[in-house]
Amino acid sequence: MSSVSALFTPFTVRGVTLRNRLWVAPMCQYSIDQHDGIPRDWHLVHLGALARGGAGLVIAEATAVSPEGRISAEDTGMWTDEQARAWQRIVTFIHSQGTSAGLQLAHAGRKASVWPAWGTEQAGTRPIGDGGWPTVSASAVPFPGYDSPVALTVDEIAAVVDDFASAARRAVDAGFDVLEIHAAHGYLLHQFLSPLSNLRTDRYGGSLANRARFLLEVIDGIRAVVADTVPLFVRFSATDYAPDGWNEEQTVTVAGWAAEHGADFFDISSGGNVTGVTIPLGPGYQVPLAEFVKTRADVAVSAVGLITTPAQAEEIVASGQADAVLLGRQLLRDPHFPLRAAHELGVSLDYWPPQYLRAQWRD
Repeated sequence: MSSVSALFTPFTVRGVTLRNRLWVAPMCQYSIDQHDGIPRDWHLVHLGALARGGAGLVIAEATAVSPEGRISAEDTGMWTDEQARAWQRIVTFIHSQGTSAGLQLAHAGRKASVWPAWGTEQAGTRPIGDGGWPTVSASAVPFPGYDSPVALTVDEIAAVVDDFASAARRAVDAGFDVLEIHAAHGYLLHQFLSPLSNLRTDRYGGSLANRARFLLEVIDGIRAVVADTVPLFVRFSATDYAPDGWNEEQTVTVAGWAAEHGADFFDISSGGNVTGVTIPLGPGYQVPLAEFVKTRADVAVSAVGLITTPAQAEEIVASGQADAVLLGRQLLRDPHFPLRAAHELGVSLDYWPPQYLRAQWRD
C-alpha cells in the first residue's frame, strides 16, 4: 500500500503541474568543447538520465543569454536558433520520461570569461588570447582574483534585458516548461542586487529599489514575450554572508516585488558574490533561508544544499519549510534517487521506466 508523502505530491505552477517536489538543480557541466553554446550528446545523456530517474523537474544548467554572458567558453547558450534546436532534442527526451523541463537563463557578468572548473590546470580569468573576452558588471569592481569588469551603461543594461527576453522566447519555443532567472551566486543580476558589488549612483544603484530595478526589468521583459501559462522562477542567493552585503531581509523584499512583476517561484541558495566569508556548511544548511523567504514574503520556494536522504527531503517539504527540494550532487551520485526515495518512503510510483521494472525494490 502506498503511503502519503508530501515529497511525492504534485505541485502546480501556472499552467504546469510537476509530478513531485523532488527536482534537479541546475549544474554547470563545462562540456561545450566547440565553444559554440550548442548542447550535444553529453547533455542529452546527463539530463536524460536525471529525467529517467524520476525527478519532477529537471532544470538545465546556467545557460548564457549572450556569448559574453557565459561563465566559461564551455558553457551552453540560448542566443541562437541553432542552440534552441539542439535543446529541443533534449527537451523531447526529458518529456518522454514524464518529467518537466526547465532552463536557467544566466549572465555571469564579472565572473564570466573564466577557465572551466575541470579539464585544465588554469584558473581565474581566461585571457582574450586564449579565448576569453572582456567582462561587464554593475560597477568596475572585480571579483577577487579575476580581471576588472567594465560598468554597464544604461543602454547596455537595456540590451541585456532584451537578451534575456530573446533567450526566454527561444527556450519556450524549444519546449521548455519552466524558465528560471539566475540572480544568485555572484553572477550579473546578483552583482546589481548586492551593495558590495554595485557602487552605481544612477537609477540602477544606491537604494534597494534601484539595485533591484535590473532584475525586475528582466522579469517584465520575459513576461512580455512568453505565455501567461509559463512558470517563471528566480534563483536568489539569500545572503552574501558579509557585513553590509545582500541579506535575507533584502531578499524577502525583492522576492515580493518580483512576484508582483510576474515571478512565480523562488529557488533559494546563498553566497557566491564575495570571498573571505564563512558559510555554515552542514546538512540542509540553506533550508532556514528558504523558510525565511517563504514565510516573510509569502511566496513559494525551494530549498537546496546538502540534502542527501529521502527522510530529510520529505521532512523539509512536509514541515512546510519549502515547497520543493532541489538536489545537485546527490543526483550526480545517484540519478535514480527519486525512485529510491519513493521506495524508502513507502510510495508506489507509476512512472518507473518500463525497461527497469525488473529492478524495482521488493518488500
